[in-house]
Amino acid sequence: MRAQLAIAIAILPWTVFTACAPFPQLDNTVSDTLRDAPYPQLVPLDALDTQMAQPRLTDQSMTAMEARIQRLRTRASRLRGTVIDSPTRQRMSRGVN
Repeated sequence: MRAQLAIAIAILPWTVFTACAPFPQLDNTVSDTLRDAPYPQLVPLDALDTQMAQPRLTDQSMTAMEARIQRLRTRASRLRGTVIDSPTRQRMSRGVN
C-alpha cells in the first residue's frame, strides 16, 4: 500500500506539469497544396511487388556482410567468457582482511 502511494506521489507532479503544457501549433504546418491534394490511389499489393527494384546485394557486398557476421560472432564468443579470472575470483572469495 505504501509503495503504491509513493508511486502515485512521484507521478503526480509530472502529470500536473505535462497537463499544463501548451498544445503545439499545427494549424499552418501543412501547405494549401497538400491540404487540397487528392488521397493516394489504392493499388493491389501484387502491382507493388512488380515495381520493386532488384536487390542491391552483389558478390562484393555479400562478402563484406559475411565478414561482418564473422567478426560479430567472434566478438560475441569473447563476451560469453567469464569477466573475472580464476585467481581474482579466489582472492575475492577469501574476503577483505
